[in-house]
Amino acid sequence: MLLEVENLHVRYGKAEALRGISLAVDEGTVVAIVGANGAGKTTLLRTISGLKKPTEGSIRYQNEQIDGVPPHRIAQLGIAHIPEGRMVFAPMTVEENLRIGAHLRRNRTEVTRDIESMYALFPVLKEKRADAAGSLSGGQQQMLAVARALMARPRLILMDEPSIGLSPILVAEVGQIIKNIHSEGTSVVLVEQNARMALRLASRAYILELGRVILEGDAQELAKDQRVKESYLGA
Repeated sequence: MLLEVENLHVRYGKAEALRGISLAVDEGTVVAIVGANGAGKTTLLRTISGLKKPTEGSIRYQNEQIDGVPPHRIAQLGIAHIPEGRMVFAPMTVEENLRIGAHLRRNRTEVTRDIESMYALFPVLKEKRADAAGSLSGGQQQMLAVARALMARPRLILMDEPSIGLSPILVAEVGQIIKNIHSEGTSVVLVEQNARMALRLASRAYILELGRVILEGDAQELAKDQRVKESYLGA
């Protein structure tokens, strides 16, 4: 098991955002977290990556307890977080963004080699390597956000709503990117409102409502569940 979250509670003041969430991510898998706005999905990722401290419960990564560990230390351990809205450094060039993704690494030769690998994976980024990241389209910024995260050579990537605001064609491209990441052996926790895409890509899934896990199990089986169909798949 790569990541284990147990009985996680998180508060914002008096409001409880997460109410006893438990989940597990096995090595080399894609795990989907599905739920409506306000379900607690983003808070869950922020807590795993150290941006928010839990009020109760534990998070273990590679058998090491990481709840309460600073975000930079969690990144060093091999967890990358792609936040909602992509959050690229808009005034900086594409290549500068990629180098920032590798800022914890010391071997400059390997970093340069990995940048070329990112350009091979995302040819449009190579074409725009000297352009400001803020000038890219939404889909291109999402590619850059993924490539920047991969520059850290993570074992686990947390992806928060990667398809939000994208056209159906670009959503399909994002889906392929996630497949490619997975095929290279990187584990993914995928938070998505696009339940159809998330359940198709994942091997395991958790359905969140109001800070609680209400359903969990094999992603393909959950996609057949009538409650999931009615609430999230429009069927």
